[in-house]
Amino acid sequence: MGVYETLFRFAEVTHKYMGDPGTHPWAQGFPLTTQLPGGPPLPESIAIAAVDRMYPKADGQMPLREAIAAYYRRVHGAKITADHVMVFAGGRPGIFAILAFLLEDWQVAIEETEYTPYWDLLKLLRRPTVLIPSHVGNRFRPTLDDHPRAERTLLVKSNPLNPTGVTWTGKDLQQLVAFYSQPGRAALLDEAYEFFHDDGPVSALRHVDDIDATNLFVSGAATKGLQVPGMRVGWIVAAKKHVELFRNYSSLGMGGVSRASQLYVTQLLEPSRVDLATRAVAAFYGAQRRAFGDGLRQMGLELFTGDGGFYHWCRLPKGLTGDTFNERLMQHDAAILPGRLCDMARRGDRGPLGDMFRFSFGPLTADAVQPALQILRRCL
Repeated sequence: MGVYETLFRFAEVTHKYMGDPGTHPWAQGFPLTTQLPGGPPLPESIAIAAVDRMYPKADGQMPLREAIAAYYRRVHGAKITADHVMVFAGGRPGIFAILAFLLEDWQVAIEETEYTPYWDLLKLLRRPTVLIPSHVGNRFRPTLDDHPRAERTLLVKSNPLNPTGVTWTGKDLQQLVAFYSQPGRAALLDEAYEFFHDDGPVSALRHVDDIDATNLFVSGAATKGLQVPGMRVGWIVAAKKHVELFRNYSSLGMGGVSRASQLYVTQLLEPSRVDLATRAVAAFYGAQRRAFGDGLRQMGLELFTGDGGFYHWCRLPKGLTGDTFNERLMQHDAAILPGRLCDMARRGDRGPLGDMFRFSFGPLTADAVQPALQILRRCL
């Protein structure tokens, strides 16, 4: 269960819930839910009318779908409409639906170091999988040459990547999109951390000419960049034929997404507000990435972090494992995510990611940097 394994162990040791006041939730992937320096305020209320208490539409309310499509057109030059957007109750239900409806004779290609729930989904759905090398040897930065050439392959990839923050941009991303746009290939690109990149938002949709001619799926969410994980609103952008399938699935397996949450998120996508939010997120979390990076290196940790996301991907010294390090941290009401849980081959503490860990600075304020580094230094 990925991060939940760490959450349950934390509760067992500390008798507290990670994220409670006084705890240090460095294992968890959520952002600050308060106004960022230079960022827009977060709405404190929404107006609910009688119609908003009715069942939601299976594919999402049209104002939200229009706002999502308009964002991608304006910021990334995407050639999409609301008919290419399907709203889900967060990012993971959309990812689950894609993998659940994948034809049985297709395989999944995935980097061997990736977002923890992908492993659980692939195992649960019994999907044949081929691993793309992503390890210390290539500094967790595989190239397109490392990808399988077999047809009937679906790539599953987070970009920026969780846990490393390595981000495919520019020509590299363009070539990746072109490769998986070919007949017999498909890609699910999870862009939950789109705003958390030093040079601004990154999306594969910038490089898609006609999404209806592809099997490309781009996953986005209000969870991270829009700072509202509790609203549970995510979306998939895909060909109209796939959105129709998702709509039918929703009518029997999800029942739509809360109208109130959709109303709230629609406000967040107002153009001038989004522009302010993207600048604030990049600036604040870029500063946090640099501050924590400097401190982690000074205490002797080797970093493989990219320029996106809100994580540091660290290697422990002297054969120390992520699990052993966590037992020390929990004595200080803190925890990180052991690297073995990001291993898509699940090779355990003795595997190649046993001495790695993911440090999340997503929920941390600027004044939390030095206290956090002091605890980490003490436990090392």
